[in-house]
Amino acid sequence: MIWNAQKALKPYTYRSAPLGVSFHVHALTKIYRMGEVEVYALRSVDLDLYDGEFVVILGPSGSGKSTLLNILGGLDIATTGHVFFHDRDLTNAKDAELTRFRRDCVGFIFQFYNLIPSLTARENVALVTEIVRHPMRPEVALALVGLSDRLDHFPAQMSGGEQQRVAIARAIAKRPEVLLCDEPTGALDYQTGKLVLEALAKVNQELKTTTVVITHNAGIAAMADRVVTMRSGEITHIQVNSHKVSPAELEW
Repeated sequence: MIWNAQKALKPYTYRSAPLGVSFHVHALTKIYRMGEVEVYALRSVDLDLYDGEFVVILGPSGSGKSTLLNILGGLDIATTGHVFFHDRDLTNAKDAELTRFRRDCVGFIFQFYNLIPSLTARENVALVTEIVRHPMRPEVALALVGLSDRLDHFPAQMSGGEQQRVAIARAIAKRPEVLLCDEPTGALDYQTGKLVLEALAKVNQELKTTTVVITHNAGIAAMADRVVTMRSGEITHIQVNSHKVSPAELEW
């Protein structure tokens, strides 16, 4: 069956996300071209992400979840379709506008921590606070993720889970409206991964930051407000969790 890209081009009148919606995604398509071959990473995806919610996006490698996250975060642009962040249309935004959006509105957390080895935890977080308008003090951000006693430790003196929590502190120190997490526990063992998820849950609850976690680990889904399942570039299912469990209760 050949997918019809024309449905992604139908007339569309939204000029901002609806009230209470952080992101409004409509008919989002991403095509990568390799010579004469077209690869569809996303196929006409529709999705709303609500202010302050915790969303887990599940799917195997190649399902399109990282591509979706990168477009939401302004790291990539769609081929067709629309992405709104509140009153901003990110679809046709210029590079300078996307740079401001990433700097002021979005915190990123990746599988690998990307800390600077020669800087302490406090100094790694301070790098971000120097470039934003209303930063959180590094000590406050690190306390929020349970690292008040590791302020002056270097990455080599910390465990993998502690380094990931420094990365979370660095992301939240600029007080982002959205936290986008790409396999944040992928490089961690079971117990350490749960500590990182507890830090993310605490940030979501206390700062009301819209939090999106992409993962292939279905065990994480139970802690989310909603679970979005993707396969072959499409959303196949969205589940609302009527009863969320704490990270400490997760099993995988």
